[in-house]
Amino acid sequence: MPAREAMPSTLRRSPESAQRTWAEAHDSAVEQYGEGERAHRVAFSALKHTHEKVGDHWERKEGGRKGPSDPRAARPRGQGGRSGEGVDENASKEHLYELAKRLGVDGRSRMSKPELLDAIRKANRSATRQARA
Repeated sequence: MPAREAMPSTLRRSPESAQRTWAEAHDSAVEQYGEGERAHRVAFSALKHTHEKVGDHWERKEGGRKGPSDPRAARPRGQGGRSGEGVDENASKEHLYELAKRLGVDGRSRMSKPELLDAIRKANRSATRQARA
């Protein structure tokens, strides 16, 4: 199945650069591994190197920075690791604070960086759920 048909709704609401990154990685993974969950995981891992999830869509990382967003995206397949759910865990606390502000996270000024990461993940899940309804 071509990537455009298999593209998740969060990517359909995202800029063309995010869609293109995911689609190219997905199509390449389908050629190598076949259609299925593995191709999707590979595509999301590639996407997390250049984009971060903000609410119900993906945006370029702070300052155009490139690199893995979380432990799972940084490791080869099969070595496990925790997923950051699209939140760039390597971003500055100031950037995370601004994202939390955009997403309407209450109490953000008193949060540590790990608390901001958790709050942004929760806000992203909520925004995606609302967008799909």
